[in-house]
Amino acid sequence: MTRKLAAYAAGLLACSSFTAPAFAQANGQVAAPDEDDGVIIVTATRRAQDVQDIPIAVTAIAPQALENQGVDNIQEIATLAPSFTASQAQLASGSVVLRVRGVGTTSNNIGFESAVGIFIDGAYQSRPGVALSEFVDIERVEVLRGPQGTLFGRNTSAGALNITTKRADVNDFEGFVNASYGNFNEISLQGAVNVPIVQDTLAFRVTGAYRERDGFLTAVNGAGTEIGDTNDVDQYLIRAQLGWDTKGGVQGRLIFDYSKSQSSCCGAIELYQSPLVTGGAYAAVGLGLNGGNGQPSVSTNPFGQTEFEEALDNRTVSLNRVPVADIDNFGVTGEIEFPISDSADLIFIGSYRKYESFESYDSDFTALDIFDVDALNLDLETWTAELRLQGEAADGKLNYVVGGYYSDESIDQSVSFSLGQDYGENVGALLFVPTGGALGPNPLTVFTGLDPAGTSNTNRFQQSAQSYSIFGNVSYELAEGLELTLGGRYSWEEKDGGFSQTAVNNQVCPATLGALGAIPAALQPSFIVLGCFGFTAPADLPQAAVLPLVRTFQTNFSDEEFIYTARLGYEFSAPVNIYASFTHGYKAGGINLDTTAAVSGADPRFLSEEVDAYEIGVKSRLIDDAVTLNIAAFHEEFSNFQVLEFTGTAFQTFNVPVAKSTGLEIESLIRPTSELTINASATILDARYPEDCAGNQANVVTVASLCGNSLTNAADLVAIFGALWEKPINDSTEFFLSGQMRMEGDQRTSTQAIVPPSAAQIAAAGSLQAAIDAAPLIIGDVQDGKIFGNVRAGLRFADGAYSIEGFVNNITDEVVRGVTFNTTLRGSGAANSRSAFSLQPRTYGVTVRAKF
Repeated sequence: MTRKLAAYAAGLLACSSFTAPAFAQANGQVAAPDEDDGVIIVTATRRAQDVQDIPIAVTAIAPQALENQGVDNIQEIATLAPSFTASQAQLASGSVVLRVRGVGTTSNNIGFESAVGIFIDGAYQSRPGVALSEFVDIERVEVLRGPQGTLFGRNTSAGALNITTKRADVNDFEGFVNASYGNFNEISLQGAVNVPIVQDTLAFRVTGAYRERDGFLTAVNGAGTEIGDTNDVDQYLIRAQLGWDTKGGVQGRLIFDYSKSQSSCCGAIELYQSPLVTGGAYAAVGLGLNGGNGQPSVSTNPFGQTEFEEALDNRTVSLNRVPVADIDNFGVTGEIEFPISDSADLIFIGSYRKYESFESYDSDFTALDIFDVDALNLDLETWTAELRLQGEAADGKLNYVVGGYYSDESIDQSVSFSLGQDYGENVGALLFVPTGGALGPNPLTVFTGLDPAGTSNTNRFQQSAQSYSIFGNVSYELAEGLELTLGGRYSWEEKDGGFSQTAVNNQVCPATLGALGAIPAALQPSFIVLGCFGFTAPADLPQAAVLPLVRTFQTNFSDEEFIYTARLGYEFSAPVNIYASFTHGYKAGGINLDTTAAVSGADPRFLSEEVDAYEIGVKSRLIDDAVTLNIAAFHEEFSNFQVLEFTGTAFQTFNVPVAKSTGLEIESLIRPTSELTINASATILDARYPEDCAGNQANVVTVASLCGNSLTNAADLVAIFGALWEKPINDSTEFFLSGQMRMEGDQRTSTQAIVPPSAAQIAAAGSLQAAIDAAPLIIGDVQDGKIFGNVRAGLRFADGAYSIEGFVNNITDEVVRGVTFNTTLRGSGAANSRSAFSLQPRTYGVTVRAKF
């Protein structure tokens, strides 16, 4: 039964090169379906169904849409789905953040799992960075909106990407090759070949991709002299698979993949210069008038949105060295399906993945030599296994899925930090105002007799995690056109991990603590923070019992949760379906794998995130299927929402008791003629921390400061409009022109919207809430709305067997901030410098394709 449905799905996709509009087709450029087609099959419910018939908000994206929008990786899926966004910070391996309906988990900490899960060929990818390899030979992408877990292996609180690669075909020899050249000297080669080994029984398919591109950010030193570029691409992918389909009905495939990336990621542009620079503190300690910033422009106006844009537009970053990365990613996925009867199948999916990375970068994001990550080595190993029985009964009125899931993940990360030649003078600049410069250019040396330059250590983070679950999902047709779905999953999570220090030569910290008696009392907190800078400080000093100093830890986390969903759908006429659903979702908590996680005796663990999601929707085909219109309204209430915040000197992890996301999704596809297809969609969103978000943590500054603000990178409006015109020239040749525009409203780009008040400010105000009400907005947080446009045009020959295309992406060259943050060791409070990671500028080029 399932095998036949899968074959039907594959057949429809093979003959239909279009993208389903919202919920049904892709929200992006589409190739028009044949007049007798108009159906796209997805497996979001773990069975092959027309996406218009399932009571779930899902965007299905076919290969043609990926090609038309130049989608190279999971981050660029945002060009096709208005409810999906992606951003990346400094790490090539671990700082990708995916969001659905404005909800995501801030990354940059390997201990966090993503709120948006990624499943490739049914196998869970434990971190978004693991899935950043080249997008090639893809059969479809499904963007599932809202919490998942009753049907997919891992529980995710915001949504999921379900990606299926092209299966080996046991019948036909076929393949393709694509080649592209673009600006920034981009070269891209992709190809695949499918070879039946035993006709109708066994086939081999091999896929490859190579991409190289210069960086779009220029790196300069403090004098503005170019030292290289960053944010480049240098990667390749090889994927090989064996697929089989026996006469007895047993079918499956075994997939091997390996990818390599040596991209330089990622530079940050300083938007706002610290007043310590403009006030002369850096110059006074010998660090130059610009404080080591060689960018052509940087704002000194805390409200200078135009100046922020100018700094970004120059696409120049100040660094003392260009970041490097070297990533190896290997995986094996096996899928096998056994028919138990004509109406039931037993399916097993297992996977193994080994992910290794080395990275080195300037962690203070200036041309000064202050603080560096000399070596970040990550070894991530994951095993997953899922066994499920699915089928139908009661003459097809009952469909069911039952099964179990297991995953085992091990993390081993070592980070070597070092303080550079300018660290001591940077401390002098930071303390210049409170001391009036009386302590000279290097206050640490004044009290300790030591220069912190050359201080280094290596911190190691390890974790072993296991997840177990049993699940079931049943759909029953209660009456003609009325179907009830009930699903549940019981999950157990176990994690054991900790932080140890394997090497340290830091003598400045103990000497600073020994000299506290000679340091003025008002300056002692600053000397403790800067003399014992958390990332490079020796761990477990005796004074850690009473002072905020680094502590090693070994701890465990365990939790269990019952996830459940209920949906009711009704087809009141053949092309129109309505549905309503409720889902209780969950994302596991865990252990904060960070050097500063246990400072002051803090518990390094964070709680699991839970969500209650309500949704109603309608899916319709109108006017003889010329119009597809789908609407969904949703409300999601999160408890123990997981947050990671960088303060400028440390990463803080905490749970916010309440967060909410409410919105409306409208998506449509209109085909006025056989040659023209128009798509339009919009997500109207209110993703926020409510005024009462703090709950029982109302006295926690970082939590209370968030209340009343929107979530990060959650624009209140995202709209996509596009069109595809395909004009036959003769019997075998056609011209096509596609264009797409994505509009995003204003959005916050930082964790906090205000500068969290200090203890002294709270005391002066009389209460925490009064201090929060008086706190200034954090600088450079809100990014003005943007409009992005993509255009592609070309000729297809020999009924589509060959084509040549020209493309321009981000045609208006919009400058976009993915994340804005406090520049490391560059100030504090309202005087802190602010920097941002920039997304890709305008790209253009030409592509040729051939199929055989």
